[in-house]
Amino acid sequence: MVTVLRPKMASLLSGQLFQISGQGPPPPKDFFQLVITKDEVIWRSWKISLRLECRGATPKELKTSHHDFLHQKMLQHQVGAVFGQRTLAYTMSLCQGEFDYLVRFTDDILLKILSYLQLKDITQLAQTSHRFRKLCNSEKFWEQIVRNRCPEFTTDMEDVANAMGWRKFYFTVFHASGSKEQQGSNKQTD
Repeated sequence: MVTVLRPKMASLLSGQLFQISGQGPPPPKDFFQLVITKDEVIWRSWKISLRLECRGATPKELKTSHHDFLHQKMLQHQVGAVFGQRTLAYTMSLCQGEFDYLVRFTDDILLKILSYLQLKDITQLAQTSHRFRKLCNSEKFWEQIVRNRCPEFTTDMEDVANAMGWRKFYFTVFHASGSKEQQGSNKQTD
């Protein structure tokens, strides 16, 4: 879900939107950091070398506005070379005012929201990213689903779910019984 930033929405964002750091590609293997704030792109680099002429070299920092970054092909090339094309594309989107607010939610908030989805939607969502696959397969997620869908949940049921795993418990108790109920209603209409 990507939305275009509206002026009122900017106030909801924290100062730092994205940060990544790591070692650049060989041969120099320098260290780089990319920080994107609401207003600017910050590109930092540290020279890592055993050569005497590089000792004591100070880190470099380049700050540029989002608008200027969109026109600086050399800086875009560096970001792509160091962090990959997906990070470059994401950086370009942020600089154009397109923000993915879902990635900014904590896991606990996402788990609460996801626990209200239908099973077919959960299956599809788990295929969209590593983060959603991890969340949709987590025991914490399946526990919330079971608790949301069973108001008469007992401590005995909780003990069984903890012993066999929440996901397995859901499919054994709720999904199987839902299929039987559906089959029973089909027989009555025949």
